[in-house]
Amino acid sequence: MATLEQAVQTQLANIQKKTGRTLDELAAVAHNSGLTKHGALRDMFKTQFGLGHGDANTLVHMILKSDGSSAALDKGLSSDDVVDAIYTGPKAALRPIHDAVMAHARKLGEFEIAPKKGYISLRRKKQFAMLGPATNTRVELGLNMKGAEGTERLLEQPAGGMCSHKVKLTDAAEVDGDVVAWLKQAYDTAG
Repeated sequence: MATLEQAVQTQLANIQKKTGRTLDELAAVAHNSGLTKHGALRDMFKTQFGLGHGDANTLVHMILKSDGSSAALDKGLSSDDVVDAIYTGPKAALRPIHDAVMAHARKLGEFEIAPKKGYISLRRKKQFAMLGPATNTRVELGLNMKGAEGTERLLEQPAGGMCSHKVKLTDAAEVDGDVVAWLKQAYDTAG
């Protein structure tokens, strides 16, 4: 299996092919746009260059060095250190929910964990889940399960987002058979 770094490099190479521009040229477009917010830059790349959400998001993270992995490397931190930092202060009480989801995820097989700013991304050949605190009282598990029918707990998300479905978790006991089955389904389709 390719490393996450290799996957990101492949994605960035594909972005260059799609846009016909080098990463330096794309960075110059971003800097010359006058936009400074991640979401505004992402949307600009989607509109101006026809990039999908994931490609535009990765490109902006690379340009701004704003993802958790870059931040961790710049500070000499490990992925575990970044996750620890996510669950500090008022969000510390949410760590058992995170740990419950991850305990089940680790039983599924091999995958990579990419810490981001405020959440983690779980990837095989592609991202299958995102996990992190949405508020001080709730963790959200985003899942990529295109075509799966939503339920009262498995909330369908608008097309074009980073995840097709979301599950809101306020207690580790909510990481039940349904959540584990959805996580497995997302894992299996990302392989």
